Amino acid sequence: MEYCLFIEVWIIKLLAVCAALSWSSSCRPWRAVSVRAIRTNPDLLPETPWTNILYNDFWGTLLTHSGSHKSFRPLCTLSFRLNYFLGSLDPWGYHLVNVVLHCCVTALFTTLCHPLLGGGFWSLLAGLLFASHPIHTEAVAGLVGRADVGAALCFLLSLLCYAHHCRLRSGHSRLLRWRVRAWLAASLVMAAVAMLWKEQGVTVLAVSAVYDICVVHRLHLRQFILVIFKRRNVSLLVSLAWLAGWGVVLLGARLYWMGNRPPNFSNSDNPAADSPHFLTRTLTFLYLPAANSWLLLCPHTLSFDWSMDAIPLLRTIADWRNFYSVAFYSGFVLLAWSGLRNKDSKVFHKANGKSHVTNGKSMTNGLHHIDSDQHHNNNHHHNGLTTLEFPKKTQNGCAKSFPSATQASLPSRENMVVFSLSLLALPFIPATNLCFYVGFVVAERVLYIPSMGFCLLVTLGLRSLYDSMRRKSSRVLLLSCAAFVVLLYSLKTVYRNQDWQSEEMLYKSGITVNPAKAWGNLGNVLKNQGKMAEAEEAYRNALYYRILSPTHSNPNSNLFHSLHYYKLAIGSRPTLASAYLNTGIILVSQGNVDEAKRTFQTCAGIPDENLKDPHAHKSSVTSCLYNLGKLLHEQGQQEEALSVYKEAVNTMPRQFAPQSLYNMMGEAYMRLNNLEEAGHWYRESLKAKPDHVPAHLTYGKLLSIMGQTAEAEHYFLKAIELEPTKGNCYMHYGQFLLEQSRVTEAAVMAEKAADLDGSEFDVVFSAAHMLRQASLNEAAERYYGKAADLRPDYAAALMNLGAILHLNGKLQEAESNYLRALQLKPDDLITQSNLRKLWNVMHKQSVRGLGS
Repeated sequence: MEYCLFIEVWIIKLLAVCAALSWSSSCRPWRAVSVRAIRTNPDLLPETPWTNILYNDFWGTLLTHSGSHKSFRPLCTLSFRLNYFLGSLDPWGYHLVNVVLHCCVTALFTTLCHPLLGGGFWSLLAGLLFASHPIHTEAVAGLVGRADVGAALCFLLSLLCYAHHCRLRSGHSRLLRWRVRAWLAASLVMAAVAMLWKEQGVTVLAVSAVYDICVVHRLHLRQFILVIFKRRNVSLLVSLAWLAGWGVVLLGARLYWMGNRPPNFSNSDNPAADSPHFLTRTLTFLYLPAANSWLLLCPHTLSFDWSMDAIPLLRTIADWRNFYSVAFYSGFVLLAWSGLRNKDSKVFHKANGKSHVTNGKSMTNGLHHIDSDQHHNNNHHHNGLTTLEFPKKTQNGCAKSFPSATQASLPSRENMVVFSLSLLALPFIPATNLCFYVGFVVAERVLYIPSMGFCLLVTLGLRSLYDSMRRKSSRVLLLSCAAFVVLLYSLKTVYRNQDWQSEEMLYKSGITVNPAKAWGNLGNVLKNQGKMAEAEEAYRNALYYRILSPTHSNPNSNLFHSLHYYKLAIGSRPTLASAYLNTGIILVSQGNVDEAKRTFQTCAGIPDENLKDPHAHKSSVTSCLYNLGKLLHEQGQQEEALSVYKEAVNTMPRQFAPQSLYNMMGEAYMRLNNLEEAGHWYRESLKAKPDHVPAHLTYGKLLSIMGQTAEAEHYFLKAIELEPTKGNCYMHYGQFLLEQSRVTEAAVMAEKAADLDGSEFDVVFSAAHMLRQASLNEAAERYYGKAADLRPDYAAALMNLGAILHLNGKLQEAESNYLRALQLKPDDLITQSNLRKLWNVMHKQSVRGLGS
């Protein structure tokens, strides 16, 4: 029997690995929620003290912060930190751990089912259903789902330890009593560990209590009440007291650790919780468990996100979805009541691989069923699990012996139904909004542990049908149907995993369920890919659905550079710092500098209290301060710019990339001629990001001024090596060469720069200047002409083009460009002087011009 169990477990492991192959292939771009939990989580960084994990939530926010999610999952965060230590941000290692954990959970679940279902085909079927169920895709393929998978692993370990405790509990020897206490202690410890993976792990204590009552003692409701009030089974009551007491301790500690107050969520996360109408909240919260049960039963429509209006609120009794709620709760209550009240249960026996049913009052594990007129006999009591010896059994009034090696008594069908329902329902209670509001409407990963109860219940039903059938053809058909369901689940799982291979595919798959959020996230992905037209269309679709949504209060702050939409976002959510940031950037691009400065200053004054993601808020505030300092720097207000930059340094969160900020601080000090401080900040910029090209260029320029020409040239060449296709790098190097009187090399760099960045006015204009200084007037003329074409309304470009044409003897063309420059800037003295000189030359040469 042990060998068969070993084979079954490894079959399940193999199937789980096969089903997970597509999960391991999803090591592609990070999903937004994974970015916050992993990529921007400061608790994963080696320089962050690991003890911070004990005080921060799952997302790296201090638990006592008003905007904290209150999700205290230190073991999951610790596992992410270990992944980061071993492979940095390579997604492959993170996904591998998730897949391995899922395989282990599958094996443990099969181990749990073996004594409950009699081993053999039925425990194998339960394991197959669990291994292949499509609802697990988010928990395994989504990296943040590791919390659920890790909690499930410890959940099962705790339950199995408690099963061992029950099996040994009736012993009287001192050594056996020590082992009983050790298994109980192990169960309690693993329950605490499960809770440190995720909050719902603590529900294993309640499931263990149901296991003890229904599976081990096989009591029904009336019998259990008698046990409590008449204290007929002290060992059972002591074990239950330990479970209850430990549960109270864990929940009390958990509540204390998160600041003795529940988290706050936005109304888009859980619209029903924000509804002012009691009827709406009640009907919606009653419907959500029914919707979750349907996902377990028929996982046809799955989504990465069910927030906002993915499931519309139930506002009236007349809503037809209330019928599903009534049907769900009626079926659940009927199943539970039939299991709790039935006195004359049917007990399954496994004999030579076949299932038999024995009717009447039976003796199970040495414990008689308790009736009101029947007394409990402690001398025959034994709390074994299901593999104990049974000296004899009452069957239709006849005694019959059963060899323990080949036969074992299984729990009654009714008791197993109650246990399966408890395994399904109890771990789901934290997600029901019953005790406190949660930050989601439906979350598929939350169903990872409850799906064990579902798989056990389905297998139990199939086994009951199988036993009631007498014809072999009917049994073959039933088993074929069971195999077909497993195959169907497996195919759906593989298909669903294709959606998780990239962010673009994932968000497209969610459009039918949550169009507003899916289109918005898809727009972000397309924008990052440079597909601007598609991104704009996605953002417009997101706006369309969000305007239609009555629960919407969080407009997308990325609506494709539209100032109007950003201002709408600010009006709807005044604390959305990213909207202020993007508004200010657009105002700068439009030349409205004063309003941009006011916008950046307003953003800098927004506190992070009660914000869902204070780290992202601080990043946006830091970026606003950076852009404000840059505006002041360009206006020549270097002291004010430095003051703003220093405020940004003090504000920025740990995950903020500071290289550009440090580089701008160096430039400000350079303008103030404080070369030592400038060098310090340039080096800090390169320390933060060794391949930051602007810092290489500015530090090279500083070294050149300080006379360290060899080192300066090294940094210029390093910048070219890092970005060989950027003309700006060649332009700076060319200017350095020109300063060193290496005119020929400077001319080559200038032409290279202009050819690479032919659409960048500054690069082309500077290249023309260098070529002119190198006396390569023909080449200079060509690039001055390109610069004038790029900015035909820029007077300096036209004036310089006129000057080079003047030098090259093209007097009429020179006159035309001087006149165009004066039209744009009539009071420019240099242009006026050059034009007078040109007219003198034209007069001497008798060349007729426009000013004749």
